[in-house]
Amino acid sequence: MATKNPKKSNLKQKLTDKYRLVVLNENTFEERFSLKLSRLNVVVFGGAFSIILIIATTILIAFTPIKEYIPGYASSKLKADAVKLTFEADSLKIKLAILENYTKALKPVLTGEITSENIDSLQLEAQQLTIDESELDASREDSIFREKVERENRFAITNSNLNNLKVVFFSPLSGTISQDFDSSAKHFAVDIVAKTGTPIKAVADGTVIFAGWSAETGYTILLKHTNNFISVYKHNGNLLKQQGDLVKSGEVIASVGSTGELTTGPHLHFELWNGGYAVNPTNFIDFK
Repeated sequence: MATKNPKKSNLKQKLTDKYRLVVLNENTFEERFSLKLSRLNVVVFGGAFSIILIIATTILIAFTPIKEYIPGYASSKLKADAVKLTFEADSLKIKLAILENYTKALKPVLTGEITSENIDSLQLEAQQLTIDESELDASREDSIFREKVERENRFAITNSNLNNLKVVFFSPLSGTISQDFDSSAKHFAVDIVAKTGTPIKAVADGTVIFAGWSAETGYTILLKHTNNFISVYKHNGNLLKQQGDLVKSGEVIASVGSTGELTTGPHLHFELWNGGYAVNPTNFIDFK
């Protein structure tokens, strides 16, 4: 027959032996409180209390402002200040570039490369130029051309409207319009919702007159088209064209994003201007 290990029996007995904890009144020796415990109970209760204490401490640090006092964690206000300072630094960099260009333009005058003598010599050469007045007389072809131009200018309003009708715009993006053009609410655009990264296309042939970043509208690009039309694309994820580039109608110029402080999610904020006035894009473009 197998015999039990006396060491294991002694360990089990030590863990399960009951002890009584009694709290007495020091003066009267009256029993106030008593509790029966064993070594095993103490280990279990102590371990459970330690686990609960660790979990509570972790939750307290992770979901309360106390974590800001721990080295390595930055406060939300500090992050906001850092972002604001980054935008201000970008603005200062642009202003510095403008100031440098202005200084370069003044440098020839300040260093003496352009003097009053040079200016006087240019003026003298201009005065010595002789003009043959016979060349100023209009030829027969010139007279016919002037008469044609004057005839067209008599109906400038009508011709301007006809020219505007010749401009054909295409939809920059296929998506759902979340907010329509509303001049009374100063929302001079249509907002088109689409997935992040969806290509944004030029509505017509034109030239990029601005492509850059602003704090409120994020990555923004502006195109100038014929007949004084300007199209504006805001809150882009990234820009694929630079200022001065020529683009064709339907060419991809950016992608959908959610950049800038005024954004409400991935969408395109599209504006259309003509002659300095905002026009309703839905009157010219079918976004369906």
